[in-house]
Amino acid sequence: MDLAVAVVAPQALAEDKTPAIIVAARGKTLSDSAAALDAASSGALAAALASAGFDGKPGQTLALYALPGIKAGLVLVVGAGDAAEISLQAWHKLVLAAVKALPGRMGKALSTLAELPVAGRDVNERISDQARFVLEAGYRFDEYKSKKPAAGDLLSKLTLAIADKAGLKAAKDALVWGQCIGTGQSFARDLGNQPGNVAYPGYLAEMARAIGEDGDVKVEVMGEEELRKLGMHCLLSVSAGSQHDAQLVTLNYQGGKAKDAPVVLVGKGITFDTGGISLKPGAGMDEMKFDMCGAASVLGVMAAIKLARLKLNVIGVIACAENMPSGTATRPGDIVKTMSGQTVEILNTDAEGRLVLCDALTYVERFKPAVVVDIATLTGACVVALGKVASGLFSPQDELAEELLAAGQRVDDRAWRLPVWDDYQELLDSPFADIANIGGPTAGSITAACYLARFTKAYSWAHLDIAGTAWLSGAQKGATGRPVPLLLEFLRARAAG
Repeated sequence: MDLAVAVVAPQALAEDKTPAIIVAARGKTLSDSAAALDAASSGALAAALASAGFDGKPGQTLALYALPGIKAGLVLVVGAGDAAEISLQAWHKLVLAAVKALPGRMGKALSTLAELPVAGRDVNERISDQARFVLEAGYRFDEYKSKKPAAGDLLSKLTLAIADKAGLKAAKDALVWGQCIGTGQSFARDLGNQPGNVAYPGYLAEMARAIGEDGDVKVEVMGEEELRKLGMHCLLSVSAGSQHDAQLVTLNYQGGKAKDAPVVLVGKGITFDTGGISLKPGAGMDEMKFDMCGAASVLGVMAAIKLARLKLNVIGVIACAENMPSGTATRPGDIVKTMSGQTVEILNTDAEGRLVLCDALTYVERFKPAVVVDIATLTGACVVALGKVASGLFSPQDELAEELLAAGQRVDDRAWRLPVWDDYQELLDSPFADIANIGGPTAGSITAACYLARFTKAYSWAHLDIAGTAWLSGAQKGATGRPVPLLLEFLRARAAG
């Protein structure tokens, strides 16, 4: 979808020939643009709303066709609620509702929603928000559908209106940033939605190479022979039962000064997780294709910062493997040595994400990072604790944790901090090795983070458990692209600061 910003005064809307115009009603009160169209239609707009019983509840929509005195064929009215300011969460839902209610056959549309008062958001932030929310609403994954929507059935262009000509350049810059976030999120969703018979570890490596094709991002891919030489036996233990080799992929973006320490993002890339010998139940196992969404989010971020030309050094590392049962698969009770030299007793082969991450987290020490953030669909325990609303955040460093929490709040991609205290470490004790890969039936997401913490002593580190937020189940099944917005806002703030 093509997005643009234009200066359109409310009083000029009635003469605008765009096929569809989106306006808002705050409860029973019309927005400035809606009031201007009502005046141009001699009250026909308000009369139609009253006749339909439209009361402006948040996300409520009503399509009004062929209103007198208005050249647009359709006016879509969206409810914004009657609060003095709209919350960011309500704003997100409102924009999604508007785009989804707009008939695609209109082709082009004009949105006036940037005039609404959103708590803590200036007009440029509202433009940026709209851009990424619109791309989110218009996202579809129909690569494997025999019948796809015809081009004429999809909205092709949406123009976001502002009233102040002096702010046009800043609004256009804000639009570009919003598009970058939306593009990165959509890229991550595409990767997550790919079936397991397509998205093998090598597929993720190829997607990384595609990001680096123009040279702005340098990409290195290491296969199992190189990983074995590095001593990454934990990562290799996960791929031992698969016909597809493990891959460690590094993407290096140098947008800052050469001497600046990079921010390093590490993504879990389990392209399909059967649980290995500790086999998962069959029901819902198809969703384990989403177990690489941590890696997908890293790739989405790298694609976005390249587009945005962010002035920051960022390195993305994705540890990719397929966890399968076979005669060569790792067994419960096997002991392997990590790249760090620590030994691990693998009590459960379904706790494999931490096994690939621990070697990757040791590997990234060589980059002398400013901070490291790993992103992983790590534990079902995090889903139990936080559901599908917030990602789990773990970090021993308060300042880093606050940065990430604030970034998530600013873009409505929220996280919630849980402890990573040493008190939990004893749950990982093993009688035979330095550490066990599971900590028992309690505090599962915390002990998983504590496991990772043992490999991050050399730098400032945070862990995002996105098991609950990376995808949706049921009728809306599919990857969400989270936490790409959170990570990009975190990086943007670092680049600006």
